[in-house]
Amino acid sequence: MVRNDRDEWTGYISASDVIHALVQAHQLMEAYLETTLETAGSALSIINEEAKVAYWTSGAEHIFSISKTDIIGQPAENFFPPERLQSLKTLYTGETVYRKQHQPRPDLFALINARPVRLDGHIVGAVAAEVDITTEIRLHQELLHMSSKVQHLEKAVAQLRPETDPFARIKGSSPIIRECLDTIRKISSTPATVLIMGESGTGKELFAKAIHDLREPETAPFIAINCGAIPASLFESELFGYEKGAFSGADPKGKKGKIELAEGGTLFLDEIGEMPSELQVKLLRVLQERNYFPVGGTRTKQANCRIIAATNQDLPALITRNQFREDLYYRLNVINLIIPPLRLRKEDIYELTQTFLQEFSMLYNRHVEIVPPEVFKRLFQYDWPGNVRELRNVIERLTILTVDGEIKPEYLPDSLTLTRSDESPEPEIQQVSNTPKHLASEKTEVHDMDPMQSVGSSYQQQVDAYEARLLLRYLDAAGGNKRTLAKQLGISRATLYNRMKRLGL
Repeated sequence: MVRNDRDEWTGYISASDVIHALVQAHQLMEAYLETTLETAGSALSIINEEAKVAYWTSGAEHIFSISKTDIIGQPAENFFPPERLQSLKTLYTGETVYRKQHQPRPDLFALINARPVRLDGHIVGAVAAEVDITTEIRLHQELLHMSSKVQHLEKAVAQLRPETDPFARIKGSSPIIRECLDTIRKISSTPATVLIMGESGTGKELFAKAIHDLREPETAPFIAINCGAIPASLFESELFGYEKGAFSGADPKGKKGKIELAEGGTLFLDEIGEMPSELQVKLLRVLQERNYFPVGGTRTKQANCRIIAATNQDLPALITRNQFREDLYYRLNVINLIIPPLRLRKEDIYELTQTFLQEFSMLYNRHVEIVPPEVFKRLFQYDWPGNVRELRNVIERLTILTVDGEIKPEYLPDSLTLTRSDESPEPEIQQVSNTPKHLASEKTEVHDMDPMQSVGSSYQQQVDAYEARLLLRYLDAAGGNKRTLAKQLGISRATLYNRMKRLGL
């Protein structure tokens, strides 16, 4: 019976009409739901409380090669062992998984999400969605193969001009850099885990390589992996490797992970703060137990390598936001090495500039003879938020634009020409060095090697005096042998003689 808003009887609806309307509404909702599930692009499977398959999309037909007419309504265990079908495990255990690597068949890899269906506090079914990532993994493996070729060529070139000094590529003689190098020397005799912290562009990998070179023989591998550059779905197989037959297009013998490749050497984990949270616990096991399981493997492998991690993030802050495991942080932070930003060691700008000028002069076949004082003044006034990497890019720009042998101030990028210090006087050493307060005790040492003590001298004279001090110190280290010094500086003996003559040495 139907009443109006004045509580008057106005008519009735028959039971058959109600049932017909409900059936139509259900059919419409079912049509929308089925179309949505088939359009989602995932392989969806649903099992009910009796562990029978209630729904099976065409995507699931593709991945498992089982048609929906054969499996719907049938017990899932007739087709899969419980340990191989995630939806069965979810039904029995209530386990929820998200973006977990899964291998439904030997030639296929997938990411799976699974969740139990609950009604009145009881599990009445389970839903699983899988996405085929075999093509993505195959393309990534091809990219890694090409990257390996590039690395091989880089190593071949490096072997033609080997460096005997582990610190040869770390340029700078400021007290704060010397303090970092002293710390590296102390820890080089042990295999302790090291956490390197510093802003982006400070050269953390160079310091990691120096730690490796000081302790390990030349044949020991140094394997670097950027935790922020690899998709989370591929990171586990990249780090731990996989067993043979993992997916189509893969090496039939399997693939070694970075940990195994670093055996007897060093594994460098750059941008460790970007490591996926589900892998942080697995890395913690490696650090604690020194063993791990390859993807798809059933036997453990030993992790026989030193681990050095680096980050430009505030890990304690990430811990408070539950984005980084606290126990992993303490496992990594056995030895802490903080790389100073360039703005705190501006004394090194001159040496770094000379190094980069030599590098890019050879690369671009440019002859740079004169660097005006105005250019160095701008370099010293700038705070370098991009650190050494930004300085290197600026010097590359200056080298490319210089065609007549003289670098001009107008070649500098706008970030340096529009500084708010444009009208400030030429800097004395106290302004240039920005020596941190905790190094105040070394003030005398800084002044001893600083050429800018004469306030009345011109800027170019100050720069020349600094270069003269550097050359004398390097000449003394080379035992007075000018040929050796010229080779170490990467210049000819004639160039060295002319430079020393100009400086009055």
